[in-house]
Amino acid sequence: MVAALLAGGIAAVWARTRRVVTTPAERAVHATLHTASLAARPLRRGLDATSAQEAAPHLRTLTGAQAVALLDADGNRLAWHGLYEGLADQMHDAAIRAIEGERRVLVGHGDLVRGPEELAARALIAQPLIIDGVGVVGVLGVVTTTEPGPAMLGVLAEVAGYACSQIELAELDASRARLDRAEVRALRAQISPHFIYNALNTVASFVRTDPDRARELLLEFADFTRYSFRSAGEYTVLADELRNIDRYLTLERARFGNALDVRLQIAPEVLGVVLPFLALQPLVENAVRHGIAGKPTRAGTISIVAADEGTDCVISVEDDGIGMDPELLRSGSLDAVADREDSGVKESAHVGLANVDDRLRAAFGNDYGLVVETAPGAGTKVSMRVPKFRPGIRP
Repeated sequence: MVAALLAGGIAAVWARTRRVVTTPAERAVHATLHTASLAARPLRRGLDATSAQEAAPHLRTLTGAQAVALLDADGNRLAWHGLYEGLADQMHDAAIRAIEGERRVLVGHGDLVRGPEELAARALIAQPLIIDGVGVVGVLGVVTTTEPGPAMLGVLAEVAGYACSQIELAELDASRARLDRAEVRALRAQISPHFIYNALNTVASFVRTDPDRARELLLEFADFTRYSFRSAGEYTVLADELRNIDRYLTLERARFGNALDVRLQIAPEVLGVVLPFLALQPLVENAVRHGIAGKPTRAGTISIVAADEGTDCVISVEDDGIGMDPELLRSGSLDAVADREDSGVKESAHVGLANVDDRLRAAFGNDYGLVVETAPGAGTKVSMRVPKFRPGIRP
């Protein structure tokens, strides 16, 4: 008896807690937000035929129209979803006028040229998709079976504005990707003038005295440049970056001899961590060129450490060289510029630490920039923190 009452009480409590009470307005808002999110996903890739066809059904739901068309900035149809496709040519004409005038174009009942299948259509509207600073990026067109009033036109304007915001985000993503590619190209160009000259001079110095050594160094140089100037991907794994740095240091050791001591401490579990391509190279090059090459004794030690710290990997490059003025860092600049005489060539030694810092923050967020510890005569330690995993980032 007690068990039966207890079971009945539990069932009653479960029924009360299970019931979710919402108003029709709340359900409508939820459905609208869900539909908007479905439309946003393809538009975040930009406006093209594929994304337009995926987004059109959801945009049609948001507008409540009988048909929705998406056209590009030249008035070419990308997608049509719904009825009355026989009005496509008139939609094209209206879209051209909307693009040229950068304003909404409405073709009312009296001006529509309709066949038997389009008799129920009452209006056709072409709403330009305009992004500030860019202009018209496309047109959202609708066909309706009711006379369009202020409410419908307002909804259409809001939906068009929402679509524009998603397309603009796609353009920002694309711009960031282009910027990343440009920065990688800048790093590659930076490697070229100040390192290639010295490396080839070093190889040439061994040609007569030690031809086998010269051949080995030339192969290392070829592998280094092949990796550094590769065209694939904006990201790499730590193991590949370290392998290329070993080639770089092999060439520099040949140049400096026993004066350059390199120490590595790498945790095996972080070798697969993904980081921006050529992010570590400038740190090591900075240590050699300003830490060691700048010392009067032309001798020193460079330590490269990659440690496992929970969800992150921390990589540091430290030298016992001449250091830098901390004021350069306090002033907001991570770039150090120094003129020096090297093999009879006066060279501007610009070190792209700011470039690496920007790329780390762009990829992983502001918690993942460079940290520089330095003082004149006290050497320099540059550290970067990289997440072991970040969705969407892969080599």
